[in-house]
Amino acid sequence: MPKMKTNKAAAKRFKVTGNGHLKRKHAYRQHKAHSLSKKQRRQLAKPGMVHPTDEKRIKNMFQG
Repeated sequence: MPKMKTNKAAAKRFKVTGNGHLKRKHAYRQHKAHSLSKKQRRQLAKPGMVHPTDEKRIKNMFQG
């Protein structure tokens, strides 16, 4: 049986934390962020966590 491949798109977007949860980046941060308030920009810069209902589906992409 051949080796399973990691989904590279998912590997670039998510990181697994020490206790097994998934870290992600926020949207609305790449460009035209000057229209957002400083508070919004600051909060969007911090990493977010993947919702528990999506974790299982995304972790299956890391099976490789």
